[in-house]
Amino acid sequence: MPGTIVMWILAIAILLFVIVTLAKAITIVRQSDALIIERLGKYNRTLFGGPHGIIPFLEKPRLRVDLREQVVSFPPQGVITEDNLTVDVDTVVYFTVTDPRAATYEIANYLGAVEQLTITTLRNVVGSLNLEQALVSRDTINAKLMTELDEATGRWGIKVNRVELKAIDPPPSLQDAMEKQMRAERDRRAAILTAEGHKQSQILVAEGSRQSEVLKADGDKQAQVLRAQGESEAIQTVFHAIHAGAPDDKLLAYQYLQTLPKIAEGEASKMWIIPSEMTEALKGIAGGFAGGGQAGPSGSAPTPPAPVPPKPSSSAAEAAAAAVAEAAKVTEEAEAEAATSTVGSAPAPATRAEQRSAPAEGSIPPAPPAPGGYPPNE
Repeated sequence: MPGTIVMWILAIAILLFVIVTLAKAITIVRQSDALIIERLGKYNRTLFGGPHGIIPFLEKPRLRVDLREQVVSFPPQGVITEDNLTVDVDTVVYFTVTDPRAATYEIANYLGAVEQLTITTLRNVVGSLNLEQALVSRDTINAKLMTELDEATGRWGIKVNRVELKAIDPPPSLQDAMEKQMRAERDRRAAILTAEGHKQSQILVAEGSRQSEVLKADGDKQAQVLRAQGESEAIQTVFHAIHAGAPDDKLLAYQYLQTLPKIAEGEASKMWIIPSEMTEALKGIAGGFAGGGQAGPSGSAPTPPAPVPPKPSSSAAEAAAAAVAEAAKVTEEAEAEAATSTVGSAPAPATRAEQRSAPAEGSIPPAPPAPGGYPPNE
């Protein structure tokens, strides 16, 4: 009995040893990891994703390394710029372990090493720039940081994919000044845009006014041209109608009476009322002055002017026009002779006949004499 119990105990112990040995001999590595295996304390091999067998008690896992891209955000660091201003820079580093053996045996703590290397490199890069350059040159800073970090961490089996600056925070006092400057710049741009808009509006309004005036002037021009053409055609029609109708004295007198109101419509018109008898009187005065003649050469007797043969009138209208012109000419000659005779002497009182025959300002001009020297019917 005692021997049987001992045998059972040994069998159970051997079974447990075999189970433990088999458990230690088989290891499973995840796809995203790499397992470092050491044999008797020395690096032996690197195991990647899947089940693997190891020699129990002789080989053991050293470290599991994550092969995925890792994102590490470091706390804000105070950095002094080239113009001696302290800014807080917050960075994020994206890296991947490409060589698990180097990351395990070449550096004790590769995460801490990447952090410290990032801080020192960041201070070197930002320290060579002033504040304005640092604020507007993030892409340049990111590229320089990635290049220098990748070069330094290559021997550690680490690949730096990119470096991003999360924030660059200047001092609070400087932030207030920058806020005022940006506000002033925005106000200036708004004023410029407003002025440009007002300028364009004024230009468009002026252009519209100019085009409107041009169109209005063209319209007035066309209206005046058409009005003048209409008046010309009306005058020609009346003229042809009068000539075609063989006008007599009564028709001319009627046309004369119709013309008088139109003459009086002008504000600056000066009208003279001359009776029809005045025409005959003016003819007599003109004949008296013409009888004196002009003195001939060497004091000889004046030679009377040669009589002008009357021109035969072709029509009643031409005779009327000639009579009006002759009356106006005689009137002008009479006024000139009267002015010459009164030079150097006091003005004589006007006789009753002169007062009667003197034209008054604002009166109606006399009617033109009818053909044959007779005045129109009164």
